[in-house]
Amino acid sequence: MSPTALARDRLPHGERGSISVQMVVIMPLMFLIAFTGLQAGLYFYGRSAALSAATTGARAAAVEDGTTTDCQQAAASFLAGLGDVLTNPKVDCGRTATTVTVRVSGDTLSVIPGWTPVATQESVQQVERLTR
Repeated sequence: MSPTALARDRLPHGERGSISVQMVVIMPLMFLIAFTGLQAGLYFYGRSAALSAATTGARAAAVEDGTTTDCQQAAASFLAGLGDVLTNPKVDCGRTATTVTVRVSGDTLSVIPGWTPVATQESVQQVERLTR
């Protein structure tokens, strides 16, 4: 006898077909749990990339002679080196006499069709100053 026939013979007569029904109910839940975990990981990876790009841009602009153009270039080159972690990235740099503020946002990767979460992170650095 095959293993399937043995398993079928062990079930009471009123329970035949219950394994198929259980699989129909359980498998979608298993896929939901797996894809939710994968989506959460992709979102937090995108947030981490946005924070690292913002910090890189802020460091470039915080040097004594740094500019917002340096900030934009540093953040953009960092994101380009990562690949497609953030799509449609937007880098906003602001510099005052004492601080540099950089905000990076972009769409993260998604495994859910029709939904693209947006990750936004900000970094603030003090501007370097030479004092006596």
